[in-house]
Amino acid sequence: MRARNILTFLVALLTLSLAASAEPQAEHGIRVVVLDAGHGGNDPGAVYGGVKEKDLTLKVVLRLGKKIEQGMPGVKVVYTRTTDKALASTKIEDLQKRADIANKAEGDLFLSVHVNAAKSTSAKGVETLIMGETPKEQQYNTNALFESNRDDLLDMSNEKEAAIIRAYIQNLQFTYGEYSTTMARCIQQNYMQTGRHSRGVKRQPLRVLYATNMPGVLTEIGFLSNKEEAAFLKSEKGQTAIVNTLYRAVQDYSAYVLKMRGAEEPTVKEEPKPAVKEEPKPVAKEEKPKVETPQLYAPHLYEKHEEKASTTKPAAKPAVKPAAEAKPAPQTQNKPAQSKAEPKKQPQSAASTPKRYYTVQVMASKRTLALSSQEFKSYRNRVHQFESEGVYRYKYGVGEYATRSEALKALGAVRKSFPQAFVVAVENGRTVTQKK
Repeated sequence: MRARNILTFLVALLTLSLAASAEPQAEHGIRVVVLDAGHGGNDPGAVYGGVKEKDLTLKVVLRLGKKIEQGMPGVKVVYTRTTDKALASTKIEDLQKRADIANKAEGDLFLSVHVNAAKSTSAKGVETLIMGETPKEQQYNTNALFESNRDDLLDMSNEKEAAIIRAYIQNLQFTYGEYSTTMARCIQQNYMQTGRHSRGVKRQPLRVLYATNMPGVLTEIGFLSNKEEAAFLKSEKGQTAIVNTLYRAVQDYSAYVLKMRGAEEPTVKEEPKPAVKEEPKPVAKEEKPKVETPQLYAPHLYEKHEEKASTTKPAAKPAVKPAAEAKPAPQTQNKPAQSKAEPKKQPQSAASTPKRYYTVQVMASKRTLALSSQEFKSYRNRVHQFESEGVYRYKYGVGEYATRSEALKALGAVRKSFPQAFVVAVENGRTVTQKK
């Protein structure tokens, strides 16, 4: 019995010592990574020399997922597919299913892996795509943007629906766009460190990225149409190199997110301190703030609230004027109806007539944002808010211009900071859809 007790005691000590010596789990900037193997089932993707894109992407994704789970404990990996299968009967539905899986998992990063192909067998290299459009498409659809400012369906087949996509893209730029760009750059930089030919980060209106509600990229790991790259992609050495490259990119991105999160923490910690110090002092002077609150808060109210306040003030003045203005009465006998109505209509019409102007829209949001938000970059406190129909109800624009041509002149400068900016018409605080 004594020997058994001693053995049990030694085992307990060993367990405690191992637990104490174990290093704490590293903190990560991401919690859930969604890996998407392109194509599958009846959709083989690119096929060259008997090699199918769907098979290569699945091999890379499964190996990458295991490496992330082993090397980044605490990060959950979710796959859109783990076998050779399609997720739906049509291509559009299949892509939507992939996005649904990612959204349901509440992913922090969406990484779709594909293999490239081209008519020219000399085409080679790696590239990573993010949601967006090329400068050529921007120029082509500038007028369509102005004519249709809606947040609706994805379709690039005509101008109006292309405008809808751009409205989404420019909103994405200020939600996940910068993070998607960072992930794409991490991938390309790691590709180049292994000697791969980089074709850069490109923007394309990809349906699968459009439907995912998180930072997302689609990376092309090489060209099957190029014999040398095809041999590399098929080889164990090549697939290992690609998996390691993507794994390091995920690590780099996670570190970036963690760094950005840490940079935001001081602003959160500093705010409550002055709030606690200021509250006890005014307690003894509660009566004065109560009298002054309407004046202090008035500048911060929305336009609708200000209009209500302005309508209540004139209502009190007319009640005083009839008694004090008994003299003007004989002068208005010739035009009794008009003379009394005109002085009242003129000040109201100047303030209430709908004002149409043109502005450069830089952002759309589901919720209101502070005009001093860092998301507005160099235009902080220089933007104004207006509204529209749709999911992204709140819009933010730079400048108020009397004509569209004036707004278009300013568009170029704004696009240096916000590449997806475009011109819209605003009337009475809401966007106006132009009709041809």
